[in-house]
Order: sequence, then C-alpha cells, then structure tokens
Amino acid sequence: MALTGRRQRSGRRSRTLWFCGFAALLAGSSIAVPLSALAAQLSAPIAELYSTVSIFPPTAKSMTVCYGFVCRRRAILDFTPGDRNALTQIMAAGRTSAAAERAAVQKAVVWFDRRMGPIIGTSRRVAKADFRHRDDGHNYDCWDTTRNTTSLLLVLQQWGLLKYHGVGDPHYRGNALVLQTPHNTAVLVERATRVEWVVDMWTRGYAQPPDVMTVQKWVKED
Repeated sequence: MALTGRRQRSGRRSRTLWFCGFAALLAGSSIAVPLSALAAQLSAPIAELYSTVSIFPPTAKSMTVCYGFVCRRRAILDFTPGDRNALTQIMAAGRTSAAAERAAVQKAVVWFDRRMGPIIGTSRRVAKADFRHRDDGHNYDCWDTTRNTTSLLLVLQQWGLLKYHGVGDPHYRGNALVLQTPHNTAVLVERATRVEWVVDMWTRGYAQPPDVMTVQKWVKED
C-alpha cells in the first residue's frame, strides 16, 4: 500500500474562517511554504490552495490528501503502479468525447474516495459536512474537497490522461442577500469551448459520484 502513513494534525494558531456555508473557529495559517517546481506551472489561485495551508502541490508520484476541515489533518498518498493503472483504465473510457471524459473524471473521483476512505476514516464521511457534524476527523469540508479534487485532476493531467480538458482555477459561490451559503469547488476547463465545469464532491456522500455541471449553473445552486 502506498500511503506513507504520515498522517498529521495541524498545530497552528486558530482563527475564524468562513467556509462551506458557516463560520467556525478552526486551525489555519496564512504562512506559505516554498512550492516545488510545479508551482511555476500553476495559476496563482491554484498555487494558493497549497501555500495557504503550507503543503506542496501534487507531483506525478504523490499528493497530499487534506481532511479534518481546512486541511487540519493530512496524509501523503504515493501512487503505486496499480493506482496509475486503475486510473488509466478509468480515464480510457473517456477518450471518445468531452462528455465521456467528464463522466470518467467522476469515476476517478469515486476511485480516490474509495482509495482513501478506509485509510484515513473518511469512509464515514457525509455530504455537505461542516463543523456542526462534530466529526471533523472523518470528513472533508469544501476546502478539503477542492484541494483534493484539484490535486487529483492535476495528477491526471500530468499523466496525460486529460484529452479534452485542462485543470481550471477553483471557483467560489456565496450570496448572503439571497441566502446562498459560501462554497468552493474544483474546476475543469473544456479545451475546445473554454466552458468551465465544476467537479464538486463535497455535496455528495462517500463513494458517490461528484456533481459535474457548468460553473454558470453551479453558481446559482445552494
């Protein structure tokens, strides 16, 4: 098994953050760490996903998995040849069209959820988890799912498994005037049309396919 076992819990000074619909007092830090060479290839919004919680971006060999809300807990997933083979087969089903590739990405995210769930305890996670569930050690908030999904998409991109899409900047929604709660998501950009598509696993429970819809539609959801 290729999980290194380096599971950590942040000991940083706490602060109040708005995330995934509600305010909560959570550990956090604005202190950035130096990024790897990959950072030069990342847009500023994607790079900030990692620097603001002091983790490195993914590489072709490994990624940091965030959980526990705002990445207070994390584990390192080192991809095995078996992992790469499984994801390659999943993505092969999406080579026929952009729509097929998005469907394959959904299955890749489910693969990730099942891969990590038994190891870090997120097999108990619920949809739309936040501090009210009092079970941060077994859940992702939307910051965690945005980072994890973006990381997985970047790995697929580095492996050459995305034919019709590139990894886009994460998107935010939230409008108190219409009672729309704050929320974040990972994004794919269709190469031919430049249409942005969200890949949002926070709204779904363990091992359920993530929401995939246009950003234009997603920003109107609640």
